[in-house]
Amino acid sequence: MTDSTAEAALFVSTARAFLDKHASLSDVRALHASDRSYDPAWWQRAAELGWTALLVPEALGGGSISGNPLRDLASIAEEIGRTVAPGPLHPVSTVLAGLVEADNHTEHSDAINALVSGTQVAGWAVDEPGRAFHPQQPLLAATATAGGYRLDGVKDRVEAGPQADMFLVTARTDDGPRQFLVSADAPGVAVRRQRCVDLVKRYARVEFDAVQVDDAAAVGSVRQAPTLITRQSQIATVLQCAETVGILDTVFTMTIAWARDRHSFGRPLVSYQALKHRFADMTMWLHACRAITAAAVDEIAAGSPDAGLWVSAAKSYLGEHAGPLVQDCVQLHGGIGVTWEHDLHLYLRRITLYRSMFGTPSEHHQAIYRHVDEAGIPA
Repeated sequence: MTDSTAEAALFVSTARAFLDKHASLSDVRALHASDRSYDPAWWQRAAELGWTALLVPEALGGGSISGNPLRDLASIAEEIGRTVAPGPLHPVSTVLAGLVEADNHTEHSDAINALVSGTQVAGWAVDEPGRAFHPQQPLLAATATAGGYRLDGVKDRVEAGPQADMFLVTARTDDGPRQFLVSADAPGVAVRRQRCVDLVKRYARVEFDAVQVDDAAAVGSVRQAPTLITRQSQIATVLQCAETVGILDTVFTMTIAWARDRHSFGRPLVSYQALKHRFADMTMWLHACRAITAAAVDEIAAGSPDAGLWVSAAKSYLGEHAGPLVQDCVQLHGGIGVTWEHDLHLYLRRITLYRSMFGTPSEHHQAIYRHVDEAGIPA
C-alpha cells in the first residue's frame, strides 16, 4: 500500500468501528422507538472524525484523506449503508459542496465552519411538490428587491429539514436558477415534517412566504449557479448510490450466511442448485452496482463532461436492481425475513426511499437518452 492508500483504509476502518459502536442496528431501532432521527452529539463526533470536511478545501478548514475527496466521502456513505445509520451526511455534504465552490464563498465562511464542525446542520431545498426532479427549473420564485430578494414557494422532501439550522434553496430568478442560503428561523419560513418509510431519516416540507434575504445570501454568481446546482445534484445522487452499495453488500452477506447455516432435508440451503443460480445473479448485480457507482464517483471527481451520464447510469441501474436484490434476500430468509424483529426490513426501507429520490430510474433513463442524443452517439 502507498501511504495515501493506507491512510484511506485506516479512515474507513475507523468509521466502521465508530458506526458499529455508536450507530448499530439496535441504536437505529432505539432512535425510532424514541421518535428521534439522530443524536446531535453523535453527529458532532462524526464531524470530528472528518466526515463533514472531505469536500472542503484545506484553506477553508477541510481536507481529504486519499487526495480524492469524493471517493473518501463515498466510502463513508457506503459504511453508513452497512448499519443504515442515521445522520445528515448527505444534505450537509451537498450543501457544503455548493458553498465552498461558490465564487463568493467568503461571504458564507461562518456557515461553512458551523457545518464542518457539526454544530449546525443544513438541508438542500431542491425538490418541489408534485414534480419530477428538475434542479435547474425550480418553481420557487426569487423576486429582486432593493438590496436582496423575496422568496415565495414550497420545497418538499428536504432531508434533515426538521433538524436543519439553514437551507440552501434553489430558486427561479429573471436571470435563471440561483441558490440562496436561508436561516431556518427566518421570518416567513415554515418547516413541516413529512412521513418517511425509513425508520430514522427525516424529511420536511418547507414553505417560503415572502421571505426576505439580502444579496449576500446568494450562493455563487448568476453565471456559476447552474454549474453548482448540477454538481450538487450529481454528488447527492452518487452518495445515495454509494450507501446503497453498502446496504446490498451487507444484506447479501447476511443472506449467504443464513443459507449456509439453514438446513432443509439434511442439506444447507446454499447447496441447492436452484438457489445457487439466484445467488449467482445477485452476485453479478452487486458487483455491477459497485463498479458503476465507483465509475460515477471518479467521473464527478474529475469534472468530466460525461459525469451526468455516469450518474444517471448508476442511479438507474441501482434503482432497477437494488430493490429486487433485497427482496430476493427477504424471500430466501423465509417467514422470518418479513418480521419486524428481523433487520432486513430496515435495509429494504432505505433502498425503497432512495429509489425515488433525485430522480426515478425512468427519469434517469430519459436523461441518458438525452445525453446520448445531444452527443450524437448512434443508438
